[in-house]
Amino acid sequence: MQGSVTLAERFLLILSLVLAVAAQHDHGHSHHGAVKSEWDEEEYLKLNPPTPPSYWSEDTRMRMSPDEVLPVRYPWLMVLHVLFMSGAFFVALPAGIALRSVKSSFHAFSVVAFYGLVALGLSSSALYRKSTPDLYEGNIHGTHGYFVLFLAAALSALDVIALSTRLIAFFRAIRSSDQQFGFSSFWNIAILGRESPLRGSNAEYTTLVVDVDEEEYEETELKAVITESDRLAVNFDEEYSTQTTEWSLQTPTSDRTAVSGRFHARHHSVHSDDTLQDVVSRVNERRPWYMKVGSALFATLERVLVFAGLMQLLTGIVVYTGGCRGNHVNICLAHLIKGGIFWCYGLVTFARFLGSFSELGWAWNRIPVTHRKNVPTAEFVESFVVFLYGISNTWMERFGVKAGDPYTTRQVQHISIAVMFWFAGLVGMGLESKRFRRWLAAGSLASQYQYNKNRSDRGQDSVAEPPSYVASFNPFPAICIGITGIAMAAHFQPYVFQVQIHSLWGNLLAAFAVMRCLTYFFLWLGPPRSTLPSRPPTEALAGFFLVCGGLVFMFSTSDLTVAAMRQGRDDIMMVACLAVAITCFALTWVMAIVSFKGWLKSRTIPYVKFHSSA
Repeated sequence: MQGSVTLAERFLLILSLVLAVAAQHDHGHSHHGAVKSEWDEEEYLKLNPPTPPSYWSEDTRMRMSPDEVLPVRYPWLMVLHVLFMSGAFFVALPAGIALRSVKSSFHAFSVVAFYGLVALGLSSSALYRKSTPDLYEGNIHGTHGYFVLFLAAALSALDVIALSTRLIAFFRAIRSSDQQFGFSSFWNIAILGRESPLRGSNAEYTTLVVDVDEEEYEETELKAVITESDRLAVNFDEEYSTQTTEWSLQTPTSDRTAVSGRFHARHHSVHSDDTLQDVVSRVNERRPWYMKVGSALFATLERVLVFAGLMQLLTGIVVYTGGCRGNHVNICLAHLIKGGIFWCYGLVTFARFLGSFSELGWAWNRIPVTHRKNVPTAEFVESFVVFLYGISNTWMERFGVKAGDPYTTRQVQHISIAVMFWFAGLVGMGLESKRFRRWLAAGSLASQYQYNKNRSDRGQDSVAEPPSYVASFNPFPAICIGITGIAMAAHFQPYVFQVQIHSLWGNLLAAFAVMRCLTYFFLWLGPPRSTLPSRPPTEALAGFFLVCGGLVFMFSTSDLTVAAMRQGRDDIMMVACLAVAITCFALTWVMAIVSFKGWLKSRTIPYVKFHSSA
């Protein structure tokens, strides 16, 4: 253990030195000129046109100049628009996704609440525009918003089609005497669609794409046990711990229980995992590949709507404040898009820490037995996103540049970072490939084969994996983000305030990389042994740093920093405190959504008592 502590201390020392060198980097490169400490309005106007009026400036001018005769304006309508649309996309929509996951009867109310809030938000926006001249010509906030609403309506239409299909099937069953009409069966089968097998294995989107023969599973019994790894995590009630019983899949009869019957343990059975896996495999094999893709696509698009709401919030702020105009468009969009990606990545990281995606093994836990086939690791998904980010940004850095223009220093810097993301993402995806890992192990396997070939007993047919093989330790996504942060912390800016704000978010991204590497380091020493989320504290810090870094990244756009310097608000401590406050609010929102979904899930499974595995 002493050696492990020494190694950890050395690791932290090296990372601290790297960050210290980056933080103390001289920003005043001679070829860029001196960094200015005070705002120079005349110099700015030589290179940029005067700032045109905006909705924000006109609304505040009425309040700041009460004696001046101005047209009547209604800024409170814009406040209502923001509140209603935020309630729709950040409260009603996530709640509806959670309610759908357990097929709750209250899901319909969340859908009605979503569209009701959207209608109120659109109405308040229309009234505001009626009383206000167009102060941002050519903005696409409204166009994008209607596209997002069209996508939401399309997903809702699939719900209506699924409901219609269930109703038709239900009444056909009654007509053919296969089903007796009853309000309870009508509500559960036709309306809620709860007649689906394996309630615990992601049944929330099954009825949208496939109808399963119920009788085939009414006679199916799963003789399951708590395996050795499961016994480390959970211990079912002592009332059933010595009995040899079965887990039967039957139709639920209430909202509170999704699995009727009890899950009991036969502690010495050797076939339970295989039996459970066989049944899950048969269920999945019945569904054509396009139905599986459709189900996954539906689930993904439904969650994308939440992030689309964030995009609409950002573009709405830009339009209202009059930013991102003229030659600032590309730089402004780069800060908002990239900062928004890091923001969302941080929220997902914090959600993983809380236990989201634990059924896929993405919550720093052992993957449950029902999901062990063909599930990509979280690191593969991260590497794929890093790859897409890099391969797209490689070509976008030259947007707005005339053909034949030489590459500037800034362009070379940004393109180099994009290329790093491109190829580091490829390396990360390769390391997550099972086939690629077998190729990497071929050297030792070939040596062992030659040794066994010369022995009379022929040796063994299988090789024991090291304990670290139960988890994925892929630092390349974190390396990309960390190096980006270190590089951008040393990025030249013309004003001291802009240098400080870039250093702030750059160091926050680097801190995320440090925390993620520490997560891998400690999990390498003690790989997860339970299917429960392990919640390493370093991941809570990683999520916080990444969310905060992404937010400050968006704050560092030139329009916002110039406005702050013009009004004498160029205080880096103010920016840091504001970013931390908004970050903590966002993490509270994530915790509320994840906890709500977990509470709903807990009402659909038998009671389980945990015990310590230490």
